[in-house]
Amino acid sequence: MSEVIITVRGEHELRVAPERATIRLTVALDGPEREEVVRRVLALAEPVREDIVAREQAGSVTAWTSQRLSVYGERPWNADGRKLAPVYRASIDFTATFADISELSLWATELAGEDGIALGGVDWHLTPETEREVEREVATQAVGVAVSRAQAYAEALGLRTLTPVEIADRGLISAETPTFMPVAMRAAGGFDASPAMEFQGEEITVSATVEGRFSAS
Repeated sequence: MSEVIITVRGEHELRVAPERATIRLTVALDGPEREEVVRRVLALAEPVREDIVAREQAGSVTAWTSQRLSVYGERPWNADGRKLAPVYRASIDFTATFADISELSLWATELAGEDGIALGGVDWHLTPETEREVEREVATQAVGVAVSRAQAYAEALGLRTLTPVEIADRGLISAETPTFMPVAMRAAGGFDASPAMEFQGEEITVSATVEGRFSAS
């Protein structure tokens, strides 16, 4: 039998426990006087900022951000269709990335009871070092799956010699539009808004897909 070109796809995925959690929170108040609302929000946000900085210095928070103060006013309508006096709202957004999930739970529990502080969602992720290691592992395993499939096809055709011609990210060999997504990561999680919050991050799924073209004879 003459030389045969075999094109296959290989996939692999791993599930990894999250190592970091980034929480979003907003400090916001409203009222009839713009200056007073701004003053109260700044006063409420300052201890939050100081607490985050202290935790960063202690090592439990690895990174944080604080957005600029946002202020806007609006005139609501009453039931009779008449505009009421202006109401002003001021807010400051924070994010904080925790290396210690248990400390995040305690911190969120403390803040949950504060008026004017709203906790947002939580993003779960890996450290850059672990992410690189896992991406390398899933990519290696995906190539191994592609080789195994090509070998199985070759043997089914009675061919013994398999030579790699091309290995590429999904979509870069075939005629379809390139997607350039060799490794994908998915994670989800949240918190229970109970008196004592306990955060539990779902495992992060890291996956890779490659395409391989082989010459068999």
